[in-house]
Amino acid sequence: MESRGMKKWRPFATMPEQYIGLKEMTNKQSEVAQPVLTEEQMEQMNFTLIEALHTNKQVYLTYYKRGQCITETGYIQFVDSLGDLFIFIDDVFELKNKMRLSELIDVRLA
Repeated sequence: MESRGMKKWRPFATMPEQYIGLKEMTNKQSEVAQPVLTEEQMEQMNFTLIEALHTNKQVYLTYYKRGQCITETGYIQFVDSLGDLFIFIDDVFELKNKMRLSELIDVRLA
């Protein structure tokens, strides 16, 4: 008689579509709406971005992307308020990220 091995411990792993569907459902449940910022909050973020750019200080950025609020640390390399974009260097992997200013929720000096 042959043993079934690990097959007997994975009875529902034969349907990978089910796992994909469940993951999508949990992601949709955790989505939040993009917060609306006041003029005062946008001005404060603008001042903080400019200060971090000129003094090369590390910042905590909170931005909205695909239904989630994400916080990262890093350095501001470039800000274009007319073009609605800025370049952010990630502290962990040192990657350059182009982001829109309209996606920003909060900026704080580290």
